[in-house]
Amino acid sequence: MTTSDELPIKSNSDVVLVRQHVRTAAVNVGLSLVDQTKVVTAASELARNALVYAGGGQVRIEIVNNGIRKGLRLAFSDTGPGIPDIPQALTDGWTTGGGLGLGLSGSRRLVDEFDLQSAPGEGTLITVTKWAR
Repeated sequence: MTTSDELPIKSNSDVVLVRQHVRTAAVNVGLSLVDQTKVVTAASELARNALVYAGGGQVRIEIVNNGIRKGLRLAFSDTGPGIPDIPQALTDGWTTGGGLGLGLSGSRRLVDEFDLQSAPGEGTLITVTKWAR
């Protein structure tokens, strides 16, 4: 069983809407307050990355069930410049934008599953999943 919602990421207000929708979905899935905070934080970082580095994108928010437990899967996609060196981009402290360099690596630590697909000139797809405990 899956239910999903897609939202555009074109402005700072869209990042706020993504946070709100992810929080609502996390509550509906039954995530603990701590896990809700983790997945909302990851969603905020990934949505902001899509906006800042790719000029925008979209997110699919999906409630998933693996037969044992429910979870929340988020797929962030964009058609930006892509990430030329994925291992470097996932290194703590590495940034091209002057930030702390914890967006991707921090988001990866906050979720149970993290998949990043990207290539120069081809955009980026980041899929994360947080399972209810």
